[in-house]
Amino acid sequence: MTTPSTPPTAPIALSNRPHDRIGHRRTDEDWLAEVWADPATRVLVIAGTRVQLVDGALSWLSPAEAPEGTRLLLGERDGVVSFAVIIDGSAADAGWMPLRGLVPALADDPDDQAALLVHAIGIAEWIWATRHCIRCGGTYEVMQLGHVLRCTDCGREEFPRTDPAVIMVVTDGEAPDDRCLLGRHPSWPAGRYSTLAGFVEPGESIEQAVRREVLEESGIEVGAVTYFGSQPWPLPRSLMIGCLAHATSTDISVDGEEIEDARWFTREQMRTEAEAGTLVLPGGISISRSLIEHWYGGTLPGQW
Repeated sequence: MTTPSTPPTAPIALSNRPHDRIGHRRTDEDWLAEVWADPATRVLVIAGTRVQLVDGALSWLSPAEAPEGTRLLLGERDGVVSFAVIIDGSAADAGWMPLRGLVPALADDPDDQAALLVHAIGIAEWIWATRHCIRCGGTYEVMQLGHVLRCTDCGREEFPRTDPAVIMVVTDGEAPDDRCLLGRHPSWPAGRYSTLAGFVEPGESIEQAVRREVLEESGIEVGAVTYFGSQPWPLPRSLMIGCLAHATSTDISVDGEEIEDARWFTREQMRTEAEAGTLVLPGGISISRSLIEHWYGGTLPGQW
C-alpha cells in the first residue's frame, strides 16, 4: 500500500495526542503504590462499560476519591498519570452513558481526553465480554492493571484483541472536479450520510477489503487504494484503517441491507447541502469526518 503524497489536511481526532501507556509499569508494585498515593493522579470511574458526565464533561477523581474496583493503568501524559476504575454496572443510573452517548462531549474536548477514554472503555468492554476461558471454560482474573486476563483453572493468558476494519472515501476523476461517494444505513435519520466501511476478513489484505466492501455495498469498482491514517474505535474493539479509494466505475447499485442509499457528491453539492442541514455528516471525532474533509479540502458545517 502506498502512502499519501501529502499529509492529511484533516486531523484524526483519536490519534492526535496519544498518551504514553507505560506498559512496563503495570507490574511495578512500588511505583504503582507511589502514584496511587499522589493526589495529582487522575482516575476515571467506569460502571460496567458506562461513564458519568458532570456538567457535560468527563469526571476525573483523585485516587483518594475513587471507589474500590478493578484498576486499569491508562498511562502518562504531560507528567500526569491516569487510571480507570471499573465498578459494578448496577451503579450506573441515567447519568451514566455508553461511549456512543459521549461522542458529542468529545467532539469539543479542549483537554484532549478522548484517547484516554477510548483506552479505558476498550479495556472495560473487553473485560466485560471475556467471561470464560476459551480453552477450558474456567474463570479469568485480571492481571497487569487490566491488560491481561489469566484463567484461574488452566493458567491460560488472554490479551486484548483488536479487529481491523477499513473505512474509505471513494472518489472518481481528478481533483478538483472529482466526486465523493457517501452512503447511508437504513436505520439512520434522514439526511445522514457517511463513508463506506467494513471489517477485514481472514486472509485478506487492506486493499482487497476496501475493494470488496465498496463493491458489495455500492456496486462501485475500485482500483488504486492509498493509506490515509488509522483510529482506534472501541465499538466494540476495532482499529479503523482509513483509506483513499479511486473508483473505476460510477454506476451505483446498493445492497439494500447495510447501505440503503449511496450518492456521488461534488464539493459544491456537499457544502450547499451541509449548510442547509439536508446532508448531515459524521462527527468530528470520527475518522470518517477526517476522510471527508481531507477530500473536500477544508472544514464543513454540521455533524451528527
